[in-house]
Amino acid sequence: MLASSRFVDVLASGPVAVEDRPAGAAALDEVALASGLALLMTIALGAIVLAHRSGRLPALTRLMAWMDRSRFFGTLAPWAQVPLMVAMVSLITALLGMYWDISLHIGLGRDEGPLANPAHYPILFGLFGISAAGVLACALPRQDEVGPSGVKLAPGWHAPAGGVLLTGAGTYALLGFPLDDVWHRIFGQDVTLWGPTHLMLIGGAGLSLVAMAVLFEEGRAATEQSGRRTSPVATYVLKACLVGGLLIGMSVFQAEFDFGVPQFRLVLQPFLIAVAAAFSLVVARLWIGRGAAIAAVLFYLVVRGGVSVVVGPVLGELWAAVPLYLVEALIVELVALRLASRPLALGVTAGVLIGTVGYAAEHAWTQVAFRLPWTSDVVVEGVLMATVAGAAAGLLGGLLVRGLRRDLPDAIRPRLLFGLALAAIAACAANGVVATQPDDLRGTVAVSEAGGGEVDLEVRFDREPLEGEPAWLTVTGWQGGAGSEGLVVDHLAEGEEGVWRTTRPVPADGTWKTMVRLHDGRDLTAMPVFLPEDSALGEPEIPVEDGTRPFDEEKLLLQRELSDDVPGWLWLAAGSVVLLCSLALVLGLGWGVSRFARATRPGVGAGRGPKVPA
Repeated sequence: MLASSRFVDVLASGPVAVEDRPAGAAALDEVALASGLALLMTIALGAIVLAHRSGRLPALTRLMAWMDRSRFFGTLAPWAQVPLMVAMVSLITALLGMYWDISLHIGLGRDEGPLANPAHYPILFGLFGISAAGVLACALPRQDEVGPSGVKLAPGWHAPAGGVLLTGAGTYALLGFPLDDVWHRIFGQDVTLWGPTHLMLIGGAGLSLVAMAVLFEEGRAATEQSGRRTSPVATYVLKACLVGGLLIGMSVFQAEFDFGVPQFRLVLQPFLIAVAAAFSLVVARLWIGRGAAIAAVLFYLVVRGGVSVVVGPVLGELWAAVPLYLVEALIVELVALRLASRPLALGVTAGVLIGTVGYAAEHAWTQVAFRLPWTSDVVVEGVLMATVAGAAAGLLGGLLVRGLRRDLPDAIRPRLLFGLALAAIAACAANGVVATQPDDLRGTVAVSEAGGGEVDLEVRFDREPLEGEPAWLTVTGWQGGAGSEGLVVDHLAEGEEGVWRTTRPVPADGTWKTMVRLHDGRDLTAMPVFLPEDSALGEPEIPVEDGTRPFDEEKLLLQRELSDDVPGWLWLAAGSVVLLCSLALVLGLGWGVSRFARATRPGVGAGRGPKVPA
């Protein structure tokens, strides 16, 4: 079939240009304004801390006194409770901003600037709030209130280890903001969730919950040491909220799959779900008690589902699907009936079952709720990765709880297990991101006008494109405009004689980027259907028309903004710096948990300042 006369007329009148948005870093005036805002917030926070510690700010003292008298909040020392509340509110704020931001990028593409994107504000304030909560946790307690796990910051000033860890995690996440601009200046904009600096934002925020768990235990220990009785109900609820927040934070890495525009292989989704579920839910059951894994999932569903509702129906942006985790929670609860007294064995056993039985449950859920349901193409590798990573994450969860319980074994064994578990998860992640691109695949497209700038397509491949069932074979159109209609994912249906057809009209004009995407086994490749002219990038329009086109590396189509003249060694060096910083954060959290466990375990006397080397 021939292209419609409407598209011939469009081509004759000249290409439709994309709105002229900058393709690299932000304008310097916006960078200066954002930096100035961050500086003002930092100065204000410093002034509050200095005023409180010098006794010139009674408001914080009165707030802590009120919370100390509260039957519910009084279960924790108020110097821990206040920062934890600030951190949790900040996390939810940042979560809303992150999903809003991802939705805007899917619908609109790159930003006009950091301050032109409204979703950046809740992210910025949320991440700053996490860092500020850590600073407050370091500043609020008196010298005699800090237990033996405290860290000496200055003469006469010891801060709780959880406060130091929370400050570090929040600051690490917050640094992702300016470094993201630097990254764009060097490499161009990376319109993907899994860009290195984006992972800093997500990782720092998500892992801050580990720091918050340590701070919680330090605050509870201080309350018990003072002779006050704690409320079991309040303790259970507060811990369940913390671990539910941990599950939320660990699940943000899946966001591209939640929306339906992943830029990596599908096997990463069950891997990420298994890691989040095994780590978080093992912590919930062992740290809190019976039913806590289910309670954490319910908190997750309310908050994470609420964010999808706010971003989708309320703000009118794209809907993000939500993994359920309910079967995984039941698995952990059932395994705990036999292995609750053996945390590490529970973690590994539950992780293996999450990677298998949990995989099956989430597989069924993706058929109903996700734009890209799991298929038989990913079963073998997906189950294997989910099982290995689930066991490793469950082991890490068991180690964390043993640290929070202050009963870590000898120094060598937990470090060895910690390192092996991290290595297993890293190996699975590395395997998941490695993809291949076939260089001998071409597609012949026949176009039929459907009206309203949409077309129906028939695609014939020059060879058999699939081995069995693909992970996906779709026509995907994105960046077509703001709102819930800014993304189209249509699964091609196989007809007679090797012809594949769209099941609905797909967009092919304006700012839409429309392509045939094929993911089969380890292959990730795509063929353009329509790409608009992009004057900022110097990219011409690829019109929608009948003809034969080669499939190419998918990233080249999904991320046209990436610079193609940057030497590979520079990308490797920059990525390595981010990787080392991330590793430092993870090792720092491990150090903090170990410090708390060994400084405050039974038999070690309480006292002022640290009892073990920092």
